Amino acid sequence: MISNQILLNTIEGLKSITRINLCVMDTEGKVLASTFSGAEKNEEAVLAFVHSQADSQAVSDFQFFKVSEDNQLEYILIAEGNSDDVYMIGKMATFQIKSLLVAYKERYDKDNFIKNLLLDNMLLVDIYSRAKKLHIDTDVRRVVFIIETMHDKDNNALETIRGLFSGKVKDFITAVDEKNIILVKEVEEGQGYADMEKIANTLLDMSNSEAMTRVNIAYGTIINDIKEVSRSYKEARLALDVGKIFYSDKHVMAYNGLGIGRLIYQLPLPLCKMFIKEIFDGKSPDDFDEETLTTINKFFENSLNVSETSRQLYIHRNTLVYRLDKLQKMTNLDLRVFDDAITFKIALMVVKYMKYMENMEY
Repeated sequence: MISNQILLNTIEGLKSITRINLCVMDTEGKVLASTFSGAEKNEEAVLAFVHSQADSQAVSDFQFFKVSEDNQLEYILIAEGNSDDVYMIGKMATFQIKSLLVAYKERYDKDNFIKNLLLDNMLLVDIYSRAKKLHIDTDVRRVVFIIETMHDKDNNALETIRGLFSGKVKDFITAVDEKNIILVKEVEEGQGYADMEKIANTLLDMSNSEAMTRVNIAYGTIINDIKEVSRSYKEARLALDVGKIFYSDKHVMAYNGLGIGRLIYQLPLPLCKMFIKEIFDGKSPDDFDEETLTTINKFFENSLNVSETSRQLYIHRNTLVYRLDKLQKMTNLDLRVFDDAITFKIALMVVKYMKYMENMEY
């Protein structure tokens, strides 16, 4: 559970203070960490000690100690020397390692709890009982962020995010797959979605600058009870997927900011194909030339304002009107009419959705 490097750092730190050599071995007599050479020679003595009833024992020039947690023997600690001072140092080292075990086990248990909570793998009654046992508040405001990395197992991004929230004991950082880092963030009183957007952008900037990795970030709605954490996670997951289809230029997406894209994403493909056939009469926006597509996008960006669109395209107003008339003849939709503009905009988004879903099948 505890890495060998952590064990080594711990006993080396104790040696630098006490000048007593220490060694940590597993219950099979294998050396995990040691401040002196030749510790493996104690393997047989350690195995005999493991099966004895004693918690500590002097053997030759060493003193052995058992490190247990929840009545489960985890490690054998060896301290070099037979004096009372060595015994005291050995007991202190045993206590230190046991404290590490408790801390790591609690962190591991909380991580498993949060993962199962996110994935809806727990019964309602178990959620509250486990939360109480792990000292996790159940009725505080929370929101779930998903940080999607470009590469599998991106440890730099994970450590950057953990470092950013290291002082926040009520926030949880975990991962449910190879590419997604999950942050379950406590939302303080008075904080709202504008604050969540700032947090998301901070995560984005930190990942780009410190972890040197590109990420996409999405977050769900703010929830008030721990049982709703999975809902916020599913919303963030949906926001991530919808963002890739309709808002590919954005790297931060909020579930409550998806707009009509969220509705289109839930439409069945046969219905989408029927709709596009009715609107474009068997044609596709892909058949439009680059000039027409640029004109359409810029016209929508400027809220159907002819004057502003022509100015940004550096063309005469009459030229823009000519292009819109040409598009009307092709589609029977006049983008200067609000209802037609809405229909055309939805049709373009439906086409994007259909392309995305078709590519996902291959």
